[in-house]
This record gives sequence, structure tokens and C-alpha cells, in this order.
Amino acid sequence: MTLTDPTLPASPAASAAPPTPISLTPSALARRLTVPKGFGDQSLLSPRPDAIRLLGGIPDPSALPLDELRAALGEVWDAGGAAASLQYSGSHGFEGLRGWIAEREGVDARRILITNGGMHGLSLTVQALVEPGAVVAVDNPVYPLFLRTLELIGADVLPVPVEADGLDVEHLARRLADGDRIAAVYTVPDFHNPSQGTLSADKRAALVELAARYGFVVIADDPYRELRFAGEDQGRRVFFDSEHVVYVGTFTKTLGPGLRLGWLVLPEHLVDAVLRLRNRQDSHSSTFVQTLVQHLLVSRPGWFDATLARARDLYRHRAELLVRELETRLPGRLTITAPEGGFFLWPLLTDPAVDAAGLHARAAAAGVDYQQGEFFASGPGTDSARRLRLAYGDRTDAELRTAVERLAAAFDRTTSPGTSG
Repeated sequence: MTLTDPTLPASPAASAAPPTPISLTPSALARRLTVPKGFGDQSLLSPRPDAIRLLGGIPDPSALPLDELRAALGEVWDAGGAAASLQYSGSHGFEGLRGWIAEREGVDARRILITNGGMHGLSLTVQALVEPGAVVAVDNPVYPLFLRTLELIGADVLPVPVEADGLDVEHLARRLADGDRIAAVYTVPDFHNPSQGTLSADKRAALVELAARYGFVVIADDPYRELRFAGEDQGRRVFFDSEHVVYVGTFTKTLGPGLRLGWLVLPEHLVDAVLRLRNRQDSHSSTFVQTLVQHLLVSRPGWFDATLARARDLYRHRAELLVRELETRLPGRLTITAPEGGFFLWPLLTDPAVDAAGLHARAAAAGVDYQQGEFFASGPGTDSARRLRLAYGDRTDAELRTAVERLAAAFDRTTSPGTSG
């Protein structure tokens, strides 16, 4: 038994009150990251188990190289490359993979940086080249996930209208002439998401000229350009010949989103800066994935283009089927422009008596999901709220027909704002 002398003061440890718990709080950066609104909001999806979702730019499984990737895996293993594929690798990316991309793009391989898909390329570009709080001009309507990327640096947004042939470069030129200053402009030049148009060759040249004159960077986000199935290619050379353009490419839509593999074509004087940033983040893209994709592309000359040709035929068929079904079952109810490539249709509601929000709710109840156009607006002045973004890439013929049938039923029960049918 231990006795304590009552005449002595209690020890500090014995007399001190228990510490007050301190709650950890997210950083200022984490606090300003927004909760998805509309685009990506699961609460807006149809509750029906048989719902058909025309939601995302998702490639069809039949267009992805499942058998070839399996074969490439075996070939790499048999050749003794398995152990190396599980090790660290360089931040720049595999030399053979970068060389294959560089030859295809017609640029120096040093300008190629392998990334973990297109979104990673956008994030690297924004953080490396745009100062916090700067102004970035963006498409209006815009791919919403890019706006979330801008939250990483607290950038302000200057919306620029998108026309049938892409970004309204004359509008941007007027804003700049009137005194607006931007650090960057973001656009999707081929088969724009969501509006499906393609930036014309003349506009590409004019945009690059503006960038050189005013000293900003053009972020050309081009995930769909290999999926052209109609019309004329408007060219990329003007982007690659400029010191003011970062070109963002990806294998997401052609080889598969799960590979998380893309690339940047950077002006040569910016490569080291972006590499330094990358070294402080994820260090490098998956060695394993790069090993497989490099082997697949380099060991099979012409294979990638043959794969693309089959994919284009598939997506052409689905786009044409969707347009035909909409025009047949909903004559005069939508203004439709047939796409020349990519995964999206951007039809406009022609009757102002049709409540777009009510239509969407009715469609979800009927078992068809699509993206509401209003969630793509980056500012006022568009007709996005009267648009539907319909994605057809990963839906079968039967699913597309059924989706249009359900959409037609939703139209029949939605006639005016506030009308529940």
C-alpha cells in the first residue's frame, strides 16, 4: 500500500483537468471544394432498377481492347518484364510510350508528359501555370468537372459563349480589348462536352493568336478527337506549334477509363516546371499500366487505328439511331443537330411550354436518366436550361430505343411549368 502525505501538494499530473478535445477542421482548400450540384448528383437519378442512364461519356465495353490487353499481359510476363512493371518509374513517363504519342502528334517526345488520365492533366496544368485567384476564361456551357479543378487554386471564371463551331473567339477578343485579363482559357475543341460542336480551324488560329498577344495559356482538353465519324478534322498543328497552348490528351475514351492513362503536350519551356510539380504529387503514372499499354501500342503497328475504326463505326451507328428515334417518336419537340463524333447529343426543347425540370423528373420516374442542361452553364446568357445532354456511347440499340420511348412518355405528361400532368 502506498501512502500519500496530505501536507504535500498534489502532483501536476494528478491535479490537472483532462485536456479539452480539439476538433480537427478541414483546410481552407478542402472547405471550398463544392458538393456536386446536378451533374454527378446521385439524388436526381431514377430509383427504378431497370433505369436506362444516358449520363456519361463512357466507352462501350465492346470497343475496348479486352483480349489484346490480356495477350499483352501474357507477353510481358513471358518476356520477363513482370518484376520491372511493379517497380517505380520516371515522372516523365515511359520513353517508348511517349515516343509513340509524339510520333502520332508530330512533336518532340520531350514535350510529352504521361498523366493519370485527362483530369490529372488538367489539374497539373492549372496548378503549374495559373496563379491562385487569377481569372480563367471557360466555355459556356462548360464541362463542369473543370470548374471543380479551378477550385484547387480559387480561380475566378470568365464565361465565354460556345457556338455551333466552338468557343466564341470574337466575344473573348472583345472582352480582352475592353480590358479584361485572363491567365488561361479552357475549351474542348473537338466534339465539345456538352454541346457536341467542334472548334473551327479559323477559330483555333484566332485563339492561339490571342493567347500570344495577351500572354495567356490555352488549355485544349481533347478527349474525344479520335472518335470522329463524320465531317472534317479541323487540325491540331496550330496548337502544337504555339508556346501558349497545353494540349490534354487521354486514352480514357479509346482504351478504357480504368487505365487512368493520358498525356500532356507541353511547350518545351514549361516541361520542367510541370515535372517539378508532378514530383511533389503522385510522382509517376502506374508502371504496370504503362508497361501494358506501351507493349500493346509499340508491338502492334496499325492496331490502334484499326481499333479506332471499329469504335467509330459503333458510335456512328448509335448516334444515328438515337437521332432517328428522337425524330420519329418526338417530331418537332426537339431541335437536334446530328453529331460528327464523340458521345453526346445536345438537343434543344423547342416548345417553351415544356418545363425542363418537370420533364427531367418525369423521365426519371419513367426510368430514363440524362444530364440536365442547366448544370453545364458557367454563366448567364445560354440556352442550356432548355437543353438535354444525352450520352449514347455505352448504350445498346435496344436500350436507346427504350430510353426514347420512355422520354416520349415523359413529354406527353409534361406540358407547362408547374404542371404535374
